[in-house]
Amino acid sequence: MVARFAQWTLDVKDVDRMAAFWSAALGYRVEQGDDGDAHLWPADGGLSVWLQPTDAPKVGKNRDHPDLVAADGDVEAEVTRLLALGATRADVGQQGDEGFTVLADPEGNEFCVLHRG
Repeated sequence: MVARFAQWTLDVKDVDRMAAFWSAALGYRVEQGDDGDAHLWPADGGLSVWLQPTDAPKVGKNRDHPDLVAADGDVEAEVTRLLALGATRADVGQQGDEGFTVLADPEGNEFCVLHRG
């Protein structure tokens, strides 16, 4: 028997803002929780996202992060779309020849857009 990933959980300060960003970024449906949290669900039954509220500040680089791929393979267009949704470019020490683009969500949580499918 083995374990499998079911959910990515992220502590956030502004659940509504982050739910709007991540649901638009991923094309997920948002389900607001009773405790101020939000659960984001994919249409295909894949990995879900749970946003749980916190007052703790984000400090330093994330120790883990999601890696995204452009569904249509157009990485440049996907990065542009994510920036328009509120992402920002992030510097975590890249050298410029990586196979990914590092971005951060509106609260500064890093994620990557892979340059391959």
